[in-house]
Amino acid sequence: MNALNGIGLGHFTFLDQSPVDLVRLARQAGFGFVGLRFHPVATGQLNWLPDAAGLRELARVMEGEGIGLYDIETVVIDAGFDAEALIPALDAAAQLGGQRVNTCADVFPALAERFARVCALAGERGLSVDIECMKWRGVNRPGACLGLIKASGATNAGYLVDTLHHARCGGTTDDLRQIAPGLLRSVQICDAPLPAPETTDALLAEARGGRLLPGEGALPLAESLRALPHDAVISVELPNASDERDPLTRARAIHAATTALLKEL
Repeated sequence: MNALNGIGLGHFTFLDQSPVDLVRLARQAGFGFVGLRFHPVATGQLNWLPDAAGLRELARVMEGEGIGLYDIETVVIDAGFDAEALIPALDAAAQLGGQRVNTCADVFPALAERFARVCALAGERGLSVDIECMKWRGVNRPGACLGLIKASGATNAGYLVDTLHHARCGGTTDDLRQIAPGLLRSVQICDAPLPAPETTDALLAEARGGRLLPGEGALPLAESLRALPHDAVISVELPNASDERDPLTRARAIHAATTALLKEL
């Protein structure tokens, strides 16, 4: 298992960067580990799952740069999802020393069983599973995520606190304080204006390309972080389509803003 240091950089922040390039970017900007997009959010969508040769090269670069892997993304569990199709991504994550798999879900009759199967496949490879709520998905509240974990019976699952999704789905800081520590291992930070977009299209646009650096919005980031277990793993997921700075300049700005936030705690 990776020994994680510092702050993580989620792949969605720079999804156009290959895993090797993201690892090098993370190291240059001061991050300690990464998340990688090893599974498409929908059929035909971008993902960076490497072949065997690519996996060996990625492992070599990660070791050389001193950058670990924390999680892989993004698994959308819907009625058409085949858990067995996730095995190559799980195998790759395990080979690289990854720890968790990020998921979200729609509601359908076999959801609990399907989620349990994902957790079982992950567990066989030493991985755990996080689920996050999204306003436009069926599982669209923090409580719904916790309810799914309970219904599945999985012992290696937890609630992923994405600060944007948690807020847009009605989650509060008090909600975070009430979650059992064992069910809360991971947090993805970004900022946003306090008023939520009013339409689904606007919510999607914000989540996929309108996130702000910590301190540029009005989400209760410091308060939320204080409510988390002390050993929660902190990453940044911050796609922003309007930021035209080069990747390294932008990555360094993200790291600096996040470091400043953590110094408030």
